[in-house]
Amino acid sequence: MSYRALSFDATANSLERWTDALLDAGALSVDVADAREGTPAETPVYGEPGGTEASPWPLNRILALFDASIDVEAALARAAAQLDEPAPAHSLATIADTDWVRETQAQFIPIRVTGRLWIVPSWCDPVDSSAINIRLDPGLAFGTGGHPTTLLCLRWLAENIAQGSSVLDYGCGSGILAIAAAKLGAVRVAGVDVDPGAIAASRANAEANGVTAEFGLPDERPFDSFDVVAANILANPLELLAPLLARRVRAGGRVVLAGILEPQADRVAAAYARWFNIAPWGSADGWIALEGVRFAP
Repeated sequence: MSYRALSFDATANSLERWTDALLDAGALSVDVADAREGTPAETPVYGEPGGTEASPWPLNRILALFDASIDVEAALARAAAQLDEPAPAHSLATIADTDWVRETQAQFIPIRVTGRLWIVPSWCDPVDSSAINIRLDPGLAFGTGGHPTTLLCLRWLAENIAQGSSVLDYGCGSGILAIAAAKLGAVRVAGVDVDPGAIAASRANAEANGVTAEFGLPDERPFDSFDVVAANILANPLELLAPLLARRVRAGGRVVLAGILEPQADRVAAAYARWFNIAPWGSADGWIALEGVRFAP
């Protein structure tokens, strides 16, 4: 089975109307990307809570997928008529049927975090069987190990987790940081996320890795403190969470924060300066990880 892909550019003001009209005209799916991606005019959008983006990008590349039996030109004409606009300049392509499971798996290979820590998809053999290997499959929850912010946190954990310590992974996603902490020697590990799907994924991943960790929604966790709190989220929520995360770190304990772009680092650090001696710890591809040591009350 093959598909027909229709592509054209739309302004931010017309994007939602075009998306709805194409779906009404028979599109199986509609994907949107920055039309200027890969150029100096590319606009990064991260969708942070508290952000001010009114729409994704000033100019948007629409990619609509149709069944091969559909007359795509006619479908586009119907969508344009629904909007009372002329059909835009566009391109059409045929997409052959593909084993998407196999294609997806091929994108994920073992990732070397440090000399002794690897992330290994379940369908791959470990590169180094003597290393600490975290088995983790890509899923709905964020945190497969490949993103620079996740790697920064994993490297921090590999260098800093003490045997017998306690660790809280706040915004646990797939549970990768909590699992890594347990494998690195932490004896009390917990994870928190606002997404019930992330909690389910984290529990399944912890079981698959043979580690003990508790996961739950924020209101389900007892109000206790930890030697280490790791939070790989985004800058805006990290700022808002500063008082809460500070209460979760014992005196002399440490916090590691990621999901922060370099221009955002100073304001995130300022939000934590009341409770922590905090400074940049590392960087990768324009992202910063901050490390802070908790002051005594």
